[in-house]
Formats: sequence, structure tokens, C-alpha cells
Amino acid sequence: MYCTQKIKEDVFYVGASDRRLALFENIYPIPRGVSYNSYLIMDEKTILLDTCDKSVGTQFLENIDYVLQGRALDYLVVNHMEPDHCALMPEIVLRHPNVKIIGNAKTFAMIKQFFNFEIEERAIIVKEGDTLSTGRHTFHFVMAPMVHWPEVMVTYDSTDKYLYAADAFGTFGALDGNIFADEVNFERDWLDDARRYYTNIVGKYGPSVQTLLKKASTLEIDAICPLHGPIWRQSCGWFIEKYQRWSTYTPEDKAVAIVYGSIYGNTENAANILANKLAEKGVKGIRVYDASTTHTSVIVSEAFRCSHLVFASSTYNAGIFPPVETALLDLKAHNMQKRKVVLLQNGSWVATSGAQMQKLIEEMKDMTILSPQLSIKSALKEEQLSELEEISSLIASDLS
Repeated sequence: MYCTQKIKEDVFYVGASDRRLALFENIYPIPRGVSYNSYLIMDEKTILLDTCDKSVGTQFLENIDYVLQGRALDYLVVNHMEPDHCALMPEIVLRHPNVKIIGNAKTFAMIKQFFNFEIEERAIIVKEGDTLSTGRHTFHFVMAPMVHWPEVMVTYDSTDKYLYAADAFGTFGALDGNIFADEVNFERDWLDDARRYYTNIVGKYGPSVQTLLKKASTLEIDAICPLHGPIWRQSCGWFIEKYQRWSTYTPEDKAVAIVYGSIYGNTENAANILANKLAEKGVKGIRVYDASTTHTSVIVSEAFRCSHLVFASSTYNAGIFPPVETALLDLKAHNMQKRKVVLLQNGSWVATSGAQMQKLIEEMKDMTILSPQLSIKSALKEEQLSELEEISSLIASDLS
């Protein structure tokens, strides 16, 4: 049975949500599921913007059939070739053999890599600034390479002033009937997932996002229609400002995230005492994460949010405790930069984790390591509390 929503008189949401999927891209936990968005415009010519993941294929195809009401599909726009958005392309071609597929040159190279159906005769290759009229609507094609794949483009409908934004402005989370951001409490219920989505999926490609934002700034945008998560038809500027911060690696909040790796609880104890001392000095919104039990995608997201980071690690096999090392390597892989960092190390005979953490952080851009660095031998001692006091005072002062 179809499950669609009308966005405007001739614009329909035909996507679907998957609440069973545990790992997005088989790596990122998504306890709230995810939506796969697709949009169908019923103009003089019919045009579909992207397809969906195979997991929601039955629902998606029933939605298409219901909205078309027997009409043929004239155009399919492929903004992004990742399989969660293009997997059902062969089904569309099978059901609508005369459909024309719109993409850029890199799109069609990838179509040939993923699929075996005949593409040459139905291909419409577009480049930056090309347009297509379907009657009432005029669509403009804007290239957005490396946001976050090389073939990505976005489509702007100058009639409705809608930006079909591919993977930009997306978020984890299934849609619960309310498909618009203004129908939910986005800041309370969705922002953490939106940040974790951006930082882990797109975060490495900040300069490419900046290029797209500059192009978008020249457009009059009444709505942003992403491929995951709610549609923005109000307060678009609020969410665009988040992307401006994230894509320039500018801290979203003056805040502290403490990430620790502890074997028997002694390094954890030092991290907790530091958190308490920061709180005593008026620092609010402190977050403390056990790297062994917190998925790295959360740590990456929090590092993008917070201005100050603390890494506390036991020494393990003469190196960094593996979960902390994994978190640091993930931050480096996502182009983390422009943060203030404090390091705490522990070691029962030779404490080497601090120097190795410092080396990894120094390989990131514009990272400032604050002194002093606390070094613990097995367990924190009374006489070392003054060092934690000094570190907490330094962080609190730097935050003010």
C-alpha cells in the first residue's frame, strides 16, 4: 500500500524509512533508523529526483505507481550514485523503459560500474548551469563534487525555489509521519543525529561543502529537500549556519568533551575528577565519554561541536589504549582541526601514551595542545590533585 505525502500541489514525497537497519553504511549505529528520501514532480513531464535503498524498495515503487496514476515517468535525476539512493534505478528503467536519466559525466561512469542495463540511449548528460524545463518547473543543475562523492550534484527548482540537496543537509533518523523540520522539535530531537551524520559522512570534505554553500548563497531558497531526514521549509538559514560552522571546523559550542580509555578504572577516575573540578569553576555542559563503550562516530561528532577536548589514555602495549587511538585516528581521517586539546596519560612502568597522542594531534591542522600534561603512575595520588586543579583552571579560563 502506498505511503506518500504531498509537499506542494504537484510535488510529492515518495521516499520511505527503514527502522530495522542497525548500521548505516555498515559502520554507524542508527538506533532511530534512517529515511531514504525521493521526490516526484507531476508536471507536463514527470520527473523523479533520486531513488531509494533496496530495503524500502517495495514501498518506494508502490509510492511511485500511486502518484503517477498510470502516467509514464519521463525523467529520473540522479543527484548521487551511492547505492542507498540509486539501488532501485534498474527497477525504474524496467517499469519505465522510455525514461531519460539525467546526471553528469561522472554519474554515468558510475552507473556503468554498478549496473548492466543499457544507459547510452536514455542518458542526458548535464554540466554546471544547465537547465531542464518540465512545463511549469525549471530545474537547474549545480555540481557539488566531493559532497561527499565525486559525482554529486544538487538540483534547484527555480519555480518553487526548492533545493534538492543530495546528501547535504541530511540526518540520521526515520521519519515518523512528520516530514518537515518545522513539524518536529529539531534542535532537541534531531540536531545530535544531524551533526553526527554530517561530521562522519561529509565532515572530511569541508572545503567542498564551502564551495557548495557559496553557490547556494546565490539562490533564493524556500525549501531544502535532502536525501535523508526532514525537509526544511522554514528557518533554512538556521541549519545552513550549522553547515557553515561544521564545514569550516569552527566549534559549535564553547564546551569540553573528555574522552578516556581506562583498563581498571584509574584513568577514568582522573577524567571524572577533572570533570568535577571544571564544574566547580562554572563550566557547563561537560561531556565525558568512555572510548571503549562509545562509538567513534559520537566522539567525532562531539569533537566538531566542542571547542576543547581532553584525551586521557592508559598506556597499553607501550602505546595508546586502542579505543582512544581509534578515536584519534578517526578524527584525523575526518580532517579535525582548530581545537584546544589537553592530554592525560597513565602507565604503571613506562607511560608513553601521552607522547604518542600528542604526535597524532600534531598531525592535525591548527590544533593547540595546552600545558601541562598530567602523567599518572598506576593511580592518581593526592599530591597530583594540584596538577588537575591547574589544568581545570587553564581550561576554564580559556573558555571564558
